[in-house]
Amino acid sequence: MSELVVKDNALIQASYTLDTVEQRLILLAIAEARGTGHGVTENSLLEVHASSYINTFNVEKHTAYTVLREASKSLFDRYVTYHDINPKTGKDRSFHCRWVDKIGYEQQSGIVFLRFTQDIVPLITRLEENFTKYELQQVSKLTSSYAIRLYELLIQWRSTGKTPIFDLSTFRQQLGVEPHQYKTMSNFKTYVLDFALKQVNELTDITAEYDQHKKGRTIHGFSFNFKQKSKKIKPKKLDLTDKQLDLFANKLAHDSTFANQFSDIGESYTDFAKRIKQQLKDPVNLDKYSVYLDNLDLKV
Repeated sequence: MSELVVKDNALIQASYTLDTVEQRLILLAIAEARGTGHGVTENSLLEVHASSYINTFNVEKHTAYTVLREASKSLFDRYVTYHDINPKTGKDRSFHCRWVDKIGYEQQSGIVFLRFTQDIVPLITRLEENFTKYELQQVSKLTSSYAIRLYELLIQWRSTGKTPIFDLSTFRQQLGVEPHQYKTMSNFKTYVLDFALKQVNELTDITAEYDQHKKGRTIHGFSFNFKQKSKKIKPKKLDLTDKQLDLFANKLAHDSTFANQFSDIGESYTDFAKRIKQQLKDPVNLDKYSVYLDNLDLKV
């Protein structure tokens, strides 16, 4: 089952600066909390395992441990600025709040523990009003924090495939661009907008293009048109025998190169082999591990 990320649109439209790892960590925490059926509450101490980070974002084991350790330190100081309407006056107001009020890292197991602040939790879990949901898989290949934010901003308008004009100043903040960064339009387009759009078009389920809007000769905003890519036909399930699955799984479990990347801390060869056997029943994973199987002279 695909993992879903659900955020209130006030949070999607908010302004914040997170690096790619911090964004991935937050998205994975939201998705996994929903996947457990327990959801997110103000008291939830959520867990994000390095193995989940590795499998979701296809990174090497040692890289995952390092970046999660660093993100567990930096995320505590990150904050978000979001807007809502004062129910008493009807006027727009803005708030600043931290993402988390508690976060820690367990070095030996590679687990990040975090608790969202009481202000952020309702923005993640309030599903009765406007919200945006998408499969975590759609942003798992994005390596740019700007691309992740751009994708989130666009899919709020999935039903129409067309966005309103994003005011340039607000748009920069929503993408996480600092005031001192990429001040000229040429640099902003080259290193932020065009770069992010290229990743979105190549690596997600939508393709988009933008129009720039001017006042005189000055660009004051951008609007986007996008469409859903046609879904790829799932590969035909290969009919491997149980004996073949056992052979492949055991060989992979005892291969040091494969184990260093995909095994969990403290996992026995037997348990690792059992887990790999189940994964090999999915043709997507079979294709994913094909390079390792070829190196072991195992042919599907």
